[in-house]
Amino acid sequence: MNVRDIHLTSNTMKEFRSGFSKIRANTKKKVIMEGEKTIDFIDTKSKLLFPNVSTPYQFFDGIQYNELHIINIKSSPNNTIMSLTDFKGLGIILHSAGLEGFKNTRKGTNIAAQQAAITFGTRVLNRGIKTVKLRIQGIGPGRMGAIKGLQLTELNIVSITDDTRVSWNPPRPRKQKRI
Repeated sequence: MNVRDIHLTSNTMKEFRSGFSKIRANTKKKVIMEGEKTIDFIDTKSKLLFPNVSTPYQFFDGIQYNELHIINIKSSPNNTIMSLTDFKGLGIILHSAGLEGFKNTRKGTNIAAQQAAITFGTRVLNRGIKTVKLRIQGIGPGRMGAIKGLQLTELNIVSITDDTRVSWNPPRPRKQKRI
């Protein structure tokens, strides 16, 4: 089991998910449901899940964190666009759900995003790039589908950053209709 596979789902019960199985940490209550395992969860390992001051200087597969390639995912309601850049921001590969063959409103679905991400991930692996960082923008339906597709291609995803723009000064509402 990889350290990054553990996800905390309930703080009170200390319940975790690893892949498709639920794992509950050993506590005073021994309540185990069908399909669950118990493990002793060491708190020092949880600190590896979160970034700290030394994260930019850590090495992942022999590459420093600052020099990892970045996959940018822009998910809009109409399309999902993925691009691979180096650590300086220079573009290498671009792919979208529209290039995958989906037309019109089907481009914006999570299925189209997942299929495009699988194709994109294999193209990234063919270039010899195995470890990447993810940067996600937008609130379209293809966000989770794109992440799932990249995970299916066996890419080693080190970090996921949500870089969606937030409007602190939204446009004015429409004028009220007079009768």
